[in-house]
Amino acid sequence: MATSCQSPLEPAMEGLCQPPQEAKSELLDLQWKMGMAVSSDSCRSLKSPYVAVTLKVADQSGQITNKSFEMTIPQFQYFFKQFKEMAAVIETV
Repeated sequence: MATSCQSPLEPAMEGLCQPPQEAKSELLDLQWKMGMAVSSDSCRSLKSPYVAVTLKVADQSGQITNKSFEMTIPQFQYFFKQFKEMAAVIETV
């Protein structure tokens, strides 16, 4: 099965998509929250929704690290679609 790392999530998930190998790390927890950017120094009224995700992962030695990133709503929708596709493939195994 081919793995593609080409997606509109780049650069939000830069470095997270790697070719399949033996388990290099284990996902321990996934937390998310939705937010609204209301303004910035260059835009007085942004009103731009986003999803912030934090992944807690353990490497082979057991060291735990957190990886955080933010996605726009279209990026999150693509992310969700990819997870649904992964779940469908896993169900066939």
